[in-house]
Amino acid sequence: MWTQPKPSSEPTWLTIARLLRWHKPEGRLILMIPALWAVFLAGRGTPPWLLVVIIILGTLATSAAGCVANDLWDRNIDPHVERTRDRPLASRALSVKVGIVVGLISLLCAAGLALFLNPLTFWLCVAAVPVILLYPAAKRVFPVPQLVLSIAWGFAVLISWSAVSCSATSNTACLTQSMWLLWGATVLWTLGFDTVYAMSDREDDRRIGVKSSALFFGRYAPYAIAAFYTGTVVILAKLGAVMQLNPWYWSALGLSTIAWAWQSHKLIQLSIPHSFYAFSFKQNVWIGFLLLAGMIAGS
Repeated sequence: MWTQPKPSSEPTWLTIARLLRWHKPEGRLILMIPALWAVFLAGRGTPPWLLVVIIILGTLATSAAGCVANDLWDRNIDPHVERTRDRPLASRALSVKVGIVVGLISLLCAAGLALFLNPLTFWLCVAAVPVILLYPAAKRVFPVPQLVLSIAWGFAVLISWSAVSCSATSNTACLTQSMWLLWGATVLWTLGFDTVYAMSDREDDRRIGVKSSALFFGRYAPYAIAAFYTGTVVILAKLGAVMQLNPWYWSALGLSTIAWAWQSHKLIQLSIPHSFYAFSFKQNVWIGFLLLAGMIAGS
């Protein structure tokens, strides 16, 4: 039986926009960033611009599908979490049926864009779908669901890199050491910033029985985040050396390292304003774009 939406004065298209999180662009941009890292590094700063457009549109469609899938899974949990209780499916502003239709349209848009890519890249897109759709279920059974999300984020690197570097065949020889280094950095970075984000929901998650990396690491969560960021820096440094990137890249990496160190220092403090967790998430968007600029100029 479909849940009937509650009457609302908000236009339906605006409610659907909220379902897709278009009113919170940071979450869309932070998925786009590793995809752009990969496409510009694989293209040595000058990838085909049509491919860049396809990657951008593809990340928007994929993140939209991920948001809908997350809210469908969590529609009965979100009402009990302060940060999520007003989401359209949680508040019953939209029905489950509408959510499924919007999610399917998002997936079809992503699939249509994937058809323009080479066979290996297309099948990497297909492989990413179960990870994206099942991530919300991981919060119920897996102690560190942020790792599943990080692997989903890592697919953005694999897809974008292979789209630039691989030919019209399915030969995996084009998946180079540099690509895997960028993948590793992306996974660790995502573990870092999403564990920070999860810290804002710790009390609600503990009360309703949802698992998260913030709960798994407990009082050691700030140190785990610092370790994730440190690993990100080390791998990105190795990447810069392997690809022989110029000082623009190293300058961007240096500034990013300072920002991550500052975040880590703040998280270790005994008293942290609740607003800092969202601020840290948004700051990581800017760090990601700073690194992207360094990668483009440094290639």
